[in-house]
Amino acid sequence: MSSTSSPSSATKLSRPLRRAALVVHVIASAGWLGLTVGLLALAVAAVTTGSAVTVEASVRAMKLFADWLLLPVAFLTLVSGLVLALGTQWGLARYRWVYVKFWLTLATTAATAFALRPGLGANVAAVAAGGPLPDATGLMMGPIVSLSAYVFMTVISVLKPWGPTRRGRRLRAGAAPRSRAARPEPSRPARQDA
Repeated sequence: MSSTSSPSSATKLSRPLRRAALVVHVIASAGWLGLTVGLLALAVAAVTTGSAVTVEASVRAMKLFADWLLLPVAFLTLVSGLVLALGTQWGLARYRWVYVKFWLTLATTAATAFALRPGLGANVAAVAAGGPLPDATGLMMGPIVSLSAYVFMTVISVLKPWGPTRRGRRLRAGAAPRSRAARPEPSRPARQDA
C-alpha cells in the first residue's frame, strides 16, 4: 500500500471478496423477501378460510418458517450488508440510502425476533388448543409491514437515491485536498536554448 492512500482504503474489500459479499447479500435479501411473501400467503389462508384444520396448518407453517428460516436469513442479510457497507466506498454512514437500509434492516430483524415470532407462538398455542385465531389483524400486519420495508429497501438499493450524509460530505471534502496534494506535479519539458 502506498503512503498516499487514504486511511479508509485499508478497510476496502478486494474485488473477489466484495463480489462474494454482494452475492451473499443479494441471495439472503431475496430469500428474506420470498419468506415474507410466503408468510403473507399463509396468513391470508389462515384468515380467509373457514376450516380449523387450514388455520392450524397455516399458523404452524408460519411459526416453522419464522423459527428455522426467518431469523438466520435476517441475520445473514444484516451481517452481509454491514460487511458491504464497511468494506466498500459506500460506507455505513456516508450515503443516506445505505444508512436508511441499515436501520430498516436492524428494525425488521428486531421486529422478527421480538414481535413476529412470539405472536406466532401465541397464535399456534391458541389454535392448537381448539380455539379460534386470536389476532387475525396482527397475523396479517407483520408480513405486510415487513414486505413493505423489504420492497422499499430493494428499490433504494437499485436507485441509490438521495445524496451523501453530512459525514459523507465531510469525508469527501477532506479527501479532495489530500488527493490533490498526493498528485505529483506534471513534469515540464526542459527549456532548450538555441
